[in-house]
Amino acid sequence: MEQAEMIAANRANWDARVPVHLDGGYDLDALRAGQQRLADFEYAAVDVRDRDVLHLQCHLGTDTVCLARHGARAVGLDLSPASVAAARALAAECGVEVEYVESDVEHAVAALGGRRFDVVYTGKGALCWLPDLTAWARVVADLLRPGGVLHVVEFHPLMNAAADEQAWPGVVLDWPYLPSGAIRVESAQSYEGTGELAAPVSYEWTHGIGTVIEAVTRAGLRLTSFAEHDVSPWRRWPDMAAAGDGWWTWPAGVPRLPLLYSLRAQAPDRDQPRVSRPA
Repeated sequence: MEQAEMIAANRANWDARVPVHLDGGYDLDALRAGQQRLADFEYAAVDVRDRDVLHLQCHLGTDTVCLARHGARAVGLDLSPASVAAARALAAECGVEVEYVESDVEHAVAALGGRRFDVVYTGKGALCWLPDLTAWARVVADLLRPGGVLHVVEFHPLMNAAADEQAWPGVVLDWPYLPSGAIRVESAQSYEGTGELAAPVSYEWTHGIGTVIEAVTRAGLRLTSFAEHDVSPWRRWPDMAAAGDGWWTWPAGVPRLPLLYSLRAQAPDRDQPRVSRPA
């Protein structure tokens, strides 16, 4: 199957997830009531107040709303038209001003009219939907102003590689860690909510930590911070232990492996001529 067909399948899949996620899966009432969905370490990592912040692959815009509440001039971008429509409605219900744009990452620069941003934020289940992180990082570099910051908070590839069914206290892996090409997934269930998906087929790509860092640095961004975290906003397994404020961690007695990682990288202080790099 051609890559464009896979992206089209993913667009349909994410359109189908919207009504399922709106129907209780994301605890949207808590967000409407003012609850923050970002962790303290995310807010501490980069200052967004009074800055132009772009949230790539924003889905319902729950994290985008939190960035706006923290003082950002926030823009969210997503390939799913149903997600963008739902995000606009949710922001209005939350009483925050957020601009949402419909586009995949590949065409983000054109969709945003060449605008550039102080911060590009992405994460928590975003990068696995991108087939080529080298291309992604180059788009990010084009979206950042001189001195701008890329802020990634993403599920750790070790967590992604872990099997759905576990026999604690060991951790069983059944999914690739390193890049292995497109992986076809067919499931009528989403990770949140209980309804069935009308478009159950999607395609994912695995990216190890080294792949992410290499893509970022080859795009001309300077890595300034990298950290691993043993908490997750996604209750990946039903017997995970509550870590407070809607976050989860490993059950007692299980090896403390990372569940998330965070990465920051900075664009050069002034525009640099684009240097041709080997693929």
